[in-house]
Amino acid sequence: MIVLEKRPQPSKAWSYATPLVAVLATMLFGGILFAVLGKNPVQAIGTIFWEPLFGEFAFYYRPQLLVKGAPLVLIAIGLSLGFRAGIWNIGAEGQYIMGAIFGAGAGLAFYPLDAWYVFPIMVMAGALGGWLWASIPAFLKVRFGTNEILVSLMLVYVAEQMMASVSLGLLKNPEGFGFPGSRNLQSYESAHNAELIAGSGMHWGVVTALIAVIFSYILLNRHMLGFHIRLTGEAPRAAKFAGVNPARLILFCLGLSGALAGLAGMFEVSGPSGVVSIDFNVGYGFTAIIVAFLGRLHPVGILLAGGLMALTYIGGEIAQSQMGLPAAAIQVFQGMLLFFLLAFDLLTNYRIRAARSEVA
Repeated sequence: MIVLEKRPQPSKAWSYATPLVAVLATMLFGGILFAVLGKNPVQAIGTIFWEPLFGEFAFYYRPQLLVKGAPLVLIAIGLSLGFRAGIWNIGAEGQYIMGAIFGAGAGLAFYPLDAWYVFPIMVMAGALGGWLWASIPAFLKVRFGTNEILVSLMLVYVAEQMMASVSLGLLKNPEGFGFPGSRNLQSYESAHNAELIAGSGMHWGVVTALIAVIFSYILLNRHMLGFHIRLTGEAPRAAKFAGVNPARLILFCLGLSGALAGLAGMFEVSGPSGVVSIDFNVGYGFTAIIVAFLGRLHPVGILLAGGLMALTYIGGEIAQSQMGLPAAAIQVFQGMLLFFLLAFDLLTNYRIRAARSEVA
């Protein structure tokens, strides 16, 4: 009989090994999935992880790692601060959408003005949109004790409907021949989040993600607020005795994660995406949850995990086009990563032990 025995202290070895083991298990069982679909599993895994970095067209795909990875890292950094304090924001996708709506709306309000200050206003508007949307579950939790998981998640669907509404109404391109969607911000120079170095994939969203990683590390390791965040997550009762204000911490963590998700949405709609449309969001807010846990809620780990998830995005698209793999299979493959991460993470606090079953 196999039983789980709680460890006296969490295993540091398993804590560091879990992400690597989860990736290897995902590759193994993902290969089995691809084989069941009639595809060569070795070729499929190789296509996903090798082609974007070292394949024939890697010169094109490598910059896309920054484009895909930046919003994941930016959102995951915000989520990780709340997760470390035991505050669960699952609605980053909605905050990402609202940041895009607010940012694009601010930019289009100035159209066709050619002025340097349009883009900074869009940045502030995008952060404000995400912050406001995250403040709803924060306020409801502080005031009425509601569950922030359910409220933030349900608000994602409200945000999606608002995205559809503005695409067909308020932000609809008057010169778009009746098709839903806004003007293309890539064609509006003052509002365009263009590459800082041509062909590099580096834009202001990538820079902001790197800054967020640095400041998050400083906050968690060199600031009293970061100590309060870590203390609340690890020992809630001790945090109360240390004078931590739970309501203030909830408002801060949810608000900051919403603002960062909103910034990710604004940088995306003003750059790689270009337009506010019904199908603008592609699930970055949900994938960022995987990135946050794969990175062990550590800023540097999240940066690396964001690159890995970006690799699966790009490699998955290559596998779809070259091998005919369905998009759903790639999504299952990415979902496996979180499943195995959580499964093996159990071994950080528990050990597997064989025990003899007693016969009555």
